[in-house]
Amino acid sequence: MTHFFKPLWIASTAAALCAASLVSAAVPQHTLSVAELAQERRGVEQWKAQRVASLTSDTGWLTLSGLFWLKPGENTFGRAKSNALILDNKSLAEHAGAFVVEGHKVRFVASQGAGVTNEGKPVTRIELASDVTENPTLLKSGSVTFYLIERVGKLGVRVRDSENPHRKNFTGLQYFPVNDSWVVDAHFEPYNPHRKIPITNILGMQEDMDAPGALVFTHDGKEYRLDAVLEEPTDKELFILFADGTSGRETYGAGRFMYVPLPSKDGFVRLNFNKAYNPPCAFNDFATCPLPPSQNRLRSVRIEAGEKTYRGHQEP
Repeated sequence: MTHFFKPLWIASTAAALCAASLVSAAVPQHTLSVAELAQERRGVEQWKAQRVASLTSDTGWLTLSGLFWLKPGENTFGRAKSNALILDNKSLAEHAGAFVVEGHKVRFVASQGAGVTNEGKPVTRIELASDVTENPTLLKSGSVTFYLIERVGKLGVRVRDSENPHRKNFTGLQYFPVNDSWVVDAHFEPYNPHRKIPITNILGMQEDMDAPGALVFTHDGKEYRLDAVLEEPTDKELFILFADGTSGRETYGAGRFMYVPLPSKDGFVRLNFNKAYNPPCAFNDFATCPLPPSQNRLRSVRIEAGEKTYRGHQEP
């Protein structure tokens, strides 16, 4: 999964989760001070600016313009209808080349004169590293960038276009008014050992994700809990996928995301739902967004905070 930004937290994952496990589940709810709430409000405005900057950047979700799943053997690629993978984009040659899949390895063989480059140099043939590695291989043709992705063992090609109309015609984001009541300090209830939670993405692919614990919080006198997951074992933050009573109405139907810090030494995690945001699928049809697990679908409560549905893209 891809973060739109990842703040750096001082504590290590193991140390923070270990410290939180020593705290009793009976810890009382923490009430935020006026100063803390004011600081959170300022943080929300900064976060919104970062959110838009990331979304509209050259590598933002608004640039996605294609997604193709590969089959074993040769997968020809280009504008021409005779290709196995067809992308009608003026930046791409009629026959750009072919992705050759052998087992779990993929190489790209460029057609002569196709104009495909890697790191500014013309490509003839190149072995591809996927997006699950630290440095995926990026291939370029004009305004188009394409690269290998891997999802639950399945290999595909993702395409970005810096000239994508979705990016050029971006209509801005809409939010609920900042709501102080949806800034809460949740108690972290650790799972020892960690649980594996099945997470299904919008394409129906399922992946077991590492859940170190649940976040338990109170709002208007009622208690709620959300399972939090780690995208990587060394992550310095927790990832939350959730849906609520606004989902499919004021907010995106498939749910929203939030990143939160690891538990403090006293076992609390601050949840600022004013920073809840839409998954990439809210902006284009070429993302592989994970969906909230059933236990994180809080249909009995309306979380009127954070990002609303993006009106510039039709929901599937």
